[in-house]
Amino acid sequence: MNIFIDVETYSGADIKKGGAYPYTEAPDFEIMLVGYAVDRGPIKIFDFRDAKAFGKFFTYCAKAENLIAHNATFERLAFRAHGVDFPRWVCTMVKAAYCGLPLSLSQAGEALNLSTQKDKGGTALIRYFCIPCKPTKTNEGRTRNRPEHGPEKWQAFKDYLRDDVETTRELFYALEPYEFTETENYQIDQTINDRGVRLELELIKNAVELDRVSSHALTVEARKLTGLTNPNSPAQLQKWINARTGGNIKDLKAETVKNLLVSASGEVKRALELRQQMSNSSVKKYAAAQNYACKDGRARGLLQFGGAGRTFRWAGRGIQLQNMPRNYMKTLSAARALLLEGDTEALVFLYENLQDVLKQLTRTMLAPKPGHKFLIADYSAIEARVLAWIAGETWRLDVFNTHGKIYEASASLMFGVPFESVTKGSEYRQKGKIAELALGYQGGVNALLSMGAEAMGLKEEELKPIVSAWRRANPNIKKYWYEVEQAAILAMKNPLKRVSRCGVTFQYDKKVLLCFLPSGRPLMYQSPQLTPDKFGDQITYLGVDQYTRKWARLSTYGGKLTENIVQAVARDLLAFSMLNAERAGFEIVLHVHDEIVAEEPCEGAEAKYNKLIKTITKKPDWAEGLPLAADGFISDFYLKD
Repeated sequence: MNIFIDVETYSGADIKKGGAYPYTEAPDFEIMLVGYAVDRGPIKIFDFRDAKAFGKFFTYCAKAENLIAHNATFERLAFRAHGVDFPRWVCTMVKAAYCGLPLSLSQAGEALNLSTQKDKGGTALIRYFCIPCKPTKTNEGRTRNRPEHGPEKWQAFKDYLRDDVETTRELFYALEPYEFTETENYQIDQTINDRGVRLELELIKNAVELDRVSSHALTVEARKLTGLTNPNSPAQLQKWINARTGGNIKDLKAETVKNLLVSASGEVKRALELRQQMSNSSVKKYAAAQNYACKDGRARGLLQFGGAGRTFRWAGRGIQLQNMPRNYMKTLSAARALLLEGDTEALVFLYENLQDVLKQLTRTMLAPKPGHKFLIADYSAIEARVLAWIAGETWRLDVFNTHGKIYEASASLMFGVPFESVTKGSEYRQKGKIAELALGYQGGVNALLSMGAEAMGLKEEELKPIVSAWRRANPNIKKYWYEVEQAAILAMKNPLKRVSRCGVTFQYDKKVLLCFLPSGRPLMYQSPQLTPDKFGDQITYLGVDQYTRKWARLSTYGGKLTENIVQAVARDLLAFSMLNAERAGFEIVLHVHDEIVAEEPCEGAEAKYNKLIKTITKKPDWAEGLPLAADGFISDFYLKD
């Protein structure tokens, strides 16, 4: 017996700012309505505040094989807040992401053209009943709208809930033909998100205050320098700079400012420096952390299972662990200690750019609980290793199985110079490094430029020869791009036939192009088509555009398919390792890309760290021959070593 569930709730906490955990922790949180249906039976709606219905419903749920909801984490937490914790949840949002569909119920329903669609008018009803309202004379000073304040709206709210349950059910059955292979990994993900990570709240509070003081000082200086009423306005500052330089800059984005600073001087240079510091978005993570703090000082729900389109990798939420600033300060620990103590005077005296200091300390606001350490371990060059393995580039596998210096080895082979001569800081190593970072997925000159080739001192005329040299040095990877594309095209031209090449298997079921990875998990490309062009057949499919975030027809090719495959394989290795680590007793509190962070007691930390490295480098049976390696360190706070 499956029960499809959706709930409507009230809380004084802002779920958009702090996520579901603080929202359901709020003292005034309550479930108002529950909509549910058993299998394909009728949908029932009842008022959850009715004590008899409350108990009867929970007794009923306890007998179910599965409780099914869209974004099931929320329903699970909502019921937990009412004292009941059900273990058997199935999440249609996760299944939608697994199948290459949008995460939102509305977009997923539209993408599959379900007969019942999520009612977009429900947003106004949610605003009316689910969040506090502003007291006015008209509403007699109340701060919350209840059913009796809008009986017609309350009925419409129930109808909206009914549609949500039906849409969830239709989505579940529409995706039922595709087996979900990630149940155990999803359960581990929920455990890690529930565990959360401790926030150093005093440090965060001091950082927010220091940012306020520093930002005010920067704004005052910028006003005095430029004479502008609002030097934070890109339009005003852009006009001011153009008037003094005779230039015609189009914007003041971070990359533009960085490039302008190379040749700027005098007051224009200082204005750009101030702009750079004032627009530092990284310090906003401190405020986000405050919003995500639960009652016990831990932040939860920071990782979205399968949130990254196409590959099903994890995505960040809230504080956004996936794009934390890197730290390179040699005095990081000392600066952190001063910020933790709130010694603003010392920080101002010691550091000229306080915004940069706050930026580099962002990671350090995450810390283990007293008496514990962070064991931080990450895979070494995981994508480069997977690419070499899946494409069968033997010389690269030899490098990873020995010294691991891929930049040096690549430069040596590309330019025919002795390996020993490619030293750190040398011109050849620089070229080898950027080639390795930019060209593995069929990238060309533009890929080198977007990776910062010019900033690294490379001239435009050098770029095309670098592309050619890298491809000559990696013939099997180059061959892989074209073979994987042809395998996908062949599968689409022969529906239901399985085409196995390049370490993966493609199959087209007339609705979806499936690419089965070495792990057995499929990547799914919805509604694929072949469109002839001057280069032959071009593959297109429906997916979420990473720039517009809208459901749109996208195109792909061999290099992009290779990137999807490599990143998905790396993700499967991480999932396998986290499962093993949790089984071995490690308490993972966060993971970012190819990095795992466990919170463990100080006593015996060194032995546990060594065990963690050994655990996460254990390979699954399907990864035979992959040169997997990991490294890391033990720390009193989170940082990038």
